[in-house]
Amino acid sequence: MPELPRDSVGLVTPQKVHFDDPMALACGRTLPSYDLVFETYGELNAERSNAVLICHALSGHHHAAGFHDPEERKPGWWDAHIGPGKSIDTDHFFVVSLNNLGGCHGSTGPGSQNPETGHQWGPDFPMMTVLDWAQSQARLADHLGIERFAAVIGGSLGGMQAIQWALDYPERIANAVVIAATPKLSAQNIAFNEVARQAIRSDPDFHEGWYYQHGKVPRRGLKLARMVGHITYLSEDAMGSKFGRDLRSDDINFGYDVEFQVESYLRYQGDTFSNSFDANTYLLMTKVLDYFDPAAAHGGDLARALAPAKCPFLVVSFTTDWRFPPWRSRELTTALIRAGKDVSYANIDSPHGHDAFLIPESRYQAVFAAFMSRVARDQGLEAQP
Repeated sequence: MPELPRDSVGLVTPQKVHFDDPMALACGRTLPSYDLVFETYGELNAERSNAVLICHALSGHHHAAGFHDPEERKPGWWDAHIGPGKSIDTDHFFVVSLNNLGGCHGSTGPGSQNPETGHQWGPDFPMMTVLDWAQSQARLADHLGIERFAAVIGGSLGGMQAIQWALDYPERIANAVVIAATPKLSAQNIAFNEVARQAIRSDPDFHEGWYYQHGKVPRRGLKLARMVGHITYLSEDAMGSKFGRDLRSDDINFGYDVEFQVESYLRYQGDTFSNSFDANTYLLMTKVLDYFDPAAAHGGDLARALAPAKCPFLVVSFTTDWRFPPWRSRELTTALIRAGKDVSYANIDSPHGHDAFLIPESRYQAVFAAFMSRVARDQGLEAQP
C-alpha cells in the first residue's frame, strides 16, 4: 500500500445524512426532504468550539482533503490547505466539507429521485440560492451538534457562502474567510455563465433537461461549457507560460484538428469534466452565482447589507484573477469597513488567475495560516505565543 503524505488527513469516508423536515426555498418552492453528503477531518473537541465549515466552489464537492482509497492518485480539491500543520490545521480544527443541494456527488440534486413522483428530479429540481445553501448547512451543523463555527471558509462561490453565513447566522460564525470572491457578479461574468448554459441547452442530447429518461448525456455541451469556464479561471500569463503557441507536432496541419497544446489541454479538461459532472447541476450552480447579491435588498448599499455581520473577516484576492478581480474584493473590504466590521485584506501576487485560490503559494499560505492561527488562539485551541 502506498504511504500517504505525513501532512495528509489520510483515508476518509464520505457520510450521508437524510433530512425529512421540509425546507422552504428562496424561489418560493419547498424541498420536501433531502440528503446531504459530507466529509469531516480532525476531531470535534468536547466544547464543540473548533469546527470549521468549508464551502465549495462551482464544480467542487464534499471531498476537500485526504484520500478515499490508498491507490487514489489525487487528494481532495483543497488538500493543499487542509491537514496537520497546514493553513486549516486539523491538529486544532474539526473540518466539515459538504456537497451542496443541487449537486451531483451524493447530495440531493437534479439526478436524485423526486419523492413526489418516484422519478428523477431533472430540470424540475428547485432553483437554489446561496441563502438556501447556508440554511441547509446550518441544519447539517445542528445534526452534528455544532452551535457555532470557529470559521466559515470558501473560495469563489464558496466565499459567497461565507458572506451569507455572516449575514444570516451572525451568532453562529466566529470568523469568515472570503477568498477570490465577489459581493455580486458583473454583467461580463453573467454573460460567461449564459454562454456556458446555452452550450449545454443547445446540445441535441440535452432533451430540455430530461436526458436521463433518454439514456443520454449532453457531453458536447458540458465539454464546451467547461472549456469556456476554464479559460476564465486562468490568467493570460498562466496560459502563456504553460502552453505559449506550442504545437503538438512540428508542423502546422492547416485543418481543424488539435494543433496547439492549449487546444489539447482545453479539450482534455472538457472531456474529463463531461464524464464526471451533471449538466442540470451545472446550469443550476451557475444560476446560484448569478443570483447572489446581498446588497440588492438594501438599495444596492453593500455596507447596509453587511450590517448584521458580527465576526472578523479575512478577504483575499489575487493580482491576475480577472474573473473576480482584486477591485471586487476591495469593494467588499471597503463596505465592511464602512459597516464598522473587523476585516483584514490581502491581495496576493500570483500568475495563476482565479484558480490561484486552489494552489499553494508561500505568501497566500502565510496570510491564510496566520489568520487561522489567530482563530485557533481566540478559540483557545492552541497556546498563546
